[in-house]
Amino acid sequence: MHEKDRHRVILSAVQDRSVVTVADLCMLTGASEATVRRDIRTLDSQGELRRVRGGAEALMSAPFVGLAGRPFSYNESINSAEKQAIAKAAVELCADGDPIIINGGTTTFQMVHPLASLQMQVFTNSFPIAEHLLKNTRNTVLLSGGVIYREQNIILSPFDNDVTRNFYAKRMFMGAQGIGPLGLMEQDPLLIQAETKLIGQAEELVVLVDSSKFANRSSLILCPLSRITTIITDDGIDDRTAAMLEAADVKLIVAPTNTAQKEGAAS
Repeated sequence: MHEKDRHRVILSAVQDRSVVTVADLCMLTGASEATVRRDIRTLDSQGELRRVRGGAEALMSAPFVGLAGRPFSYNESINSAEKQAIAKAAVELCADGDPIIINGGTTTFQMVHPLASLQMQVFTNSFPIAEHLLKNTRNTVLLSGGVIYREQNIILSPFDNDVTRNFYAKRMFMGAQGIGPLGLMEQDPLLIQAETKLIGQAEELVVLVDSSKFANRSSLILCPLSRITTIITDDGIDDRTAAMLEAADVKLIVAPTNTAQKEGAAS
């Protein structure tokens, strides 16, 4: 692809998604990572976009209001081994026939693969989760209604009288922007509003977070630690954090990662 054509493709992608990773642009243009990074530098110097860590972003926000936080496609590549181990441990809490809620997120998305062996009622606000379960499993899938936020691939409704109120779940599985002594934290008020409704429909709340999330903080608290039944994380969690969860009477499940298992075998 000629340089000018690559630039058009890159600018189109950035305007569509606001933030695009180098890997995504390599796939779209068929160019090498070095070439794409050079293109981003050129377009940044020309004032066409803004160069950011790992990719590029639009100079102006898209006209449609989005959500705070990084796109689904970007988060999906972060701590992937940990997310897979955590998701596998989460599905081990499930049984055929269970009604569950799976909130949208890259860690909860990893639940779809082990869920292929079960048959349950799954309520979700995630397009990728719903699509995969419909195509590859026997689970019954219910989708929430509302506005589609393409960056995070989720559906959120600001209204109280949506289908969420009619679904009962034995457990809700969700991720979080961060976790601290005050509870679960998120970045966006609309996420807080929508997820609070979902939490209210579940008997148990199971939070899936890799250990890096315990260092993250945000200005918005979704719920206190006392509302959480179980937290599933990886073996990078430190003793101080584990003690904090124990003091809050939160059950802690530590899922060993493949990396840790290989290191243990090697030693």
